[in-house]
Amino acid sequence: MAPDNPSPRDVIVGELRREYTLSLNKEWVVDLPGGSGLYALAGYLVWENEFPPGISARVGEDYPQVWLDDLSEKGVDTSGVVILPHPLDLRSCIIQEGSSTWQTSNPLPHLTRLGASLPPGLVGLPDREQESHSRRERVETAILDSDIPKSYLAATAVHFCPLDYLSHNLLPAVFRQRGFTTLTLDPGESYLDPSFFGDIPALVTGLTAFLPAEEGLRKLYKGISTDLWEMAADLGHYGCEFVVIRRAGGGCCLYVTALEERWEIPAYQARVRNPYGSGDTFCGGFLAGYRESFDPLEAACRASAAASLAVEGNGAFYPLDALPGLAGARHEVIRDMVRQV
Repeated sequence: MAPDNPSPRDVIVGELRREYTLSLNKEWVVDLPGGSGLYALAGYLVWENEFPPGISARVGEDYPQVWLDDLSEKGVDTSGVVILPHPLDLRSCIIQEGSSTWQTSNPLPHLTRLGASLPPGLVGLPDREQESHSRRERVETAILDSDIPKSYLAATAVHFCPLDYLSHNLLPAVFRQRGFTTLTLDPGESYLDPSFFGDIPALVTGLTAFLPAEEGLRKLYKGISTDLWEMAADLGHYGCEFVVIRRAGGGCCLYVTALEERWEIPAYQARVRNPYGSGDTFCGGFLAGYRESFDPLEAACRASAAASLAVEGNGAFYPLDALPGLAGARHEVIRDMVRQV
């Protein structure tokens, strides 16, 4: 925690993980800090250094303390990180192949096809792709109401990274009751499915911004609609101020519910090296931009610029190593290409 900022202004709720990445040249980058919470933090810090956010997450006793210390050195409040009194398997396997990058908990078929070997650190990786998705159960990494530290009660904004449905259904109300006025949420892939369609209204009601990826939203509305703007308006009318549909490369469609405005924000033409995590970086950038301007269009442009930095390298904090002024320059380019439809 930064000594001059005892209470965070904003909070990010997400996951901290240990990432193993197979690069395009079939070389492994093993056991690096990652997870949705870390990528969202990076997107936020691209724009906001004066008021670093707090992070709420759950890790096991085997999570490297040096990684938490590094967050503290960046000014991030880590008092919301709950360290469970037992080990917790937080490994993630990320594979790059051609123009695609994806996370898998069953890497062996892919490695066989690519002629690559499994690193020792991934032996025994749980096959989470076989886990069922429930409306009534949280994943072990999901933050609980009782996990929220008292020091966070002075904060007024929160971003929820992808989690299980139950966590996303319950936690926003908990934070609103504690005085949070800005709530943004990136839905989890596990429930962006037609079988959950009737559950979504309760989830988006009262949100400041709902930030799904286009692919996931199309899956949710399969057989119902193929028009992104129709989907956005439908979600907005349930009581969400802004619907931000993230598109490939870092661009998005922004729907402002109260005014029924439609905006297209383009992706900056970056040289894509590793797009993994850029969606979370986008969301963190959106929160930071919105907190500075309270203008959703400005926030979306800043989010797109942050995502453009993230795709150009490896590691959650790669965007923070960009040349000074580069994020701002890209923001200006994007802002000039915005189109109202």
